[in-house]
Amino acid sequence: MSQPLLAALGLVALLFAAAASAQLYRWVDKDGKVHYTDTPPPTSAGKSAQLRSGGGNVADTSALPYATQQAVRNYPVTIYTHETCKELCADARKLLQSRGVPFREVAVADEKSREELKKVSGGEEVPVMTAGKIVTKGFGAESWHGALDAAGYPRFGPPLAAQAEKGAAAAKAQPAEQPAEQPKLGPYAPR
Repeated sequence: MSQPLLAALGLVALLFAAAASAQLYRWVDKDGKVHYTDTPPPTSAGKSAQLRSGGGNVADTSALPYATQQAVRNYPVTIYTHETCKELCADARKLLQSRGVPFREVAVADEKSREELKKVSGGEEVPVMTAGKIVTKGFGAESWHGALDAAGYPRFGPPLAAQAEKGAAAAKAQPAEQPAEQPKLGPYAPR
């Protein structure tokens, strides 16, 4: 696979976890490792760039199967978790990842995220999954599969974890950024 395609796959996997409407940042640390975050990079970051998510829901989904692209466009998935919800929230993430469903995760940790959860689900119980306007409270594999089926997500998609690992391996194998090679100038080229 080409370097840009592998980098795009890694970026897609990382961006799904970020807030869909949040501003995203790409930065390179002192060791050359590339980071994608929804918070501004530290002042010690070398190179950084602000990114925008595509289409308002998620970043570029062109590497995903067509049915998944359509479902993402029409029924974006968000899950609400909390640090005290260890096993159930981990099972919820695994279900989405194994099914190949891109999702945004909101860690309910402050008043703003708590209010967002209350607005969506009417309570503070986690985990909660939304697929578009479909709200599923608590975690039950069958109820989550049912909601995802109703939203049009394929039952068997390429696992997101595998896509993220491929992107991470490619990023590790490739240098962070290579300077562009200067073209050779002919005798009549402007200098």
